[in-house]
Amino acid sequence: MAAYLNSLAWIVTKSTTYSKRAIEFMNAWASTLQAHTNSNAPLQAGFAGSVWARAAELIRHTDAGWADADIAKFEDMLRDVYLPQVIVGAPGYNGNWELIMMEAAMGISIFLDDHESYDEAMLRFLDRAAAYIYLESDGDMPHTATVDAKWLKTNKDIIKFWNNQSIFNVSGLSQETCRDFEHTGYGLAAMSHVAETSRIQGRDLYKEDTGSRLRYGLEFHSKYTLGGLQPEWLCNNETLSTYLGPATEIGFNALSYRLGYAMPSTEKLTEKQRPSGALLFYGWETLTHLRN
Repeated sequence: MAAYLNSLAWIVTKSTTYSKRAIEFMNAWASTLQAHTNSNAPLQAGFAGSVWARAAELIRHTDAGWADADIAKFEDMLRDVYLPQVIVGAPGYNGNWELIMMEAAMGISIFLDDHESYDEAMLRFLDRAAAYIYLESDGDMPHTATVDAKWLKTNKDIIKFWNNQSIFNVSGLSQETCRDFEHTGYGLAAMSHVAETSRIQGRDLYKEDTGSRLRYGLEFHSKYTLGGLQPEWLCNNETLSTYLGPATEIGFNALSYRLGYAMPSTEKLTEKQRPSGALLFYGWETLTHLRN
């Protein structure tokens, strides 16, 4: 995140103090990092890999003075340490894991100019996104990701995976709503980040199924974060954990400002939280995406 912060500061100020510092961070880690460890290593790799890719793109393509040999070492780190850990996905885990990991895989693939890995990550992302946010058009039960189908065989299995939410009747519910809104926010943010990256690459996911799910997901969770009255059917009327985090800026900018959808709850929450700072893999998104 420090490398990304300095990369942004370089873009804004044109001061080489920041570009040099960003390069120092990237070179240092590229020469030492061997792996992420512990039980959540794939998620760690997703968090870090997504931000590394952003920082590296900004430095590489703005004449910041990053030496070719150092870029090659950084590419090796992304290719050998990060990509194998994130591109395989996270079957059976809460959906924010795989969404974040695919964000990292796609950003890394772009930096490496690896079309095959990008396409693979996109397919896995689309499959997970459709299974992460429920739309009324899905029917009585939400979609199941292809990789999860072998153990989510019954409605009972699906309800358990959806943290015991058993009634599906309103668009915007997330697989993690009844777990807590913070992890749901991670998933929504990753969906926004991937959609934004894909748009730059030439495919506008905001205008596809992913965009619809993101729009309803943001609005649904923003409403209750702002104190909306919880209906009895939602999470079995158990108290909601409604800290969503700074997850709304990019999606709101794309869907409301660019495309014109009315998102009153998301707008109110986004304005209330500005300026957004940094958290894990969020990074100063008011700066980068306010009316952009």
